[in-house]
Amino acid sequence: MSLTTTSPMSSSTSSALSQLTIGWSSLAERTGAIRVPDGADEVEVIVAVQGGLDRVTPHHEWDRLIDVPGRGVARSRNAVIEATTRRYLLFCDDDVQVDLEGVAAGIDYLSRSGSALALGLGTTPDGVVRKRRPMGGRERLTSFSAARAATYEMLVDVEQVKAAGVRFDERFGAGVDLYLGDEYLFIFDLFRAGRRADAIDYVYGVHPADSSGHRWGAGDARVRAAVLNRAFGRRAPIVRLAFAIRRADKLGGWRAAARFALDPTRP
Repeated sequence: MSLTTTSPMSSSTSSALSQLTIGWSSLAERTGAIRVPDGADEVEVIVAVQGGLDRVTPHHEWDRLIDVPGRGVARSRNAVIEATTRRYLLFCDDDVQVDLEGVAAGIDYLSRSGSALALGLGTTPDGVVRKRRPMGGRERLTSFSAARAATYEMLVDVEQVKAAGVRFDERFGAGVDLYLGDEYLFIFDLFRAGRRADAIDYVYGVHPADSSGHRWGAGDARVRAAVLNRAFGRRAPIVRLAFAIRRADKLGGWRAAARFALDPTRP
């Protein structure tokens, strides 16, 4: 796939970045891994930390350090939403290297399109694009295609998110028992609030090749069933059945697929 490319940093890019917050979510012992990209002088940098601020050495490039009590990365995402003072917000993890030019292009897309969320792309450290976009590089996300979203690919219009009253469901995501699906449920709730989300072919950053979203063990199936049950409510049995038929091989065969289709797990 040929990715959309951006020009060298220009005045328009600088203007876009002045409207941007990058919100890192991290554990206290991992904050040393955070790398603020070159050229981020105009970007608001917020670091949300679980595990105690007394264990963190603040960095001069961070504008704000937030202490987040409890467990689960979704809590940190929500803390960043509340703390940001900018119009656009990129969610980030401590193992992501951000591509500012790609993010600036995403901001331009949001400002022109009216979408509440622009789902960008990530690459592995060796430059392999983690997902593919359809011809033309634009796709209106749906309640089904949004399931492939990763948090570090999510650039949001904060004004629309707050107006819609949408936040991450803190019962889901890394760090809690239902450790998948927080990104999908966030986008699903945007749809339910009447907002639009699009996938675009700008690269927002680099992330290690391994990802929790690629796991397909028995426990992972239970969490995925809980995500669908939370999202679709009474319609969930039909959606689980369709998912089981389509993903029977990844679920571990037809017996496992049948268990998934019948799984009533809820948060």
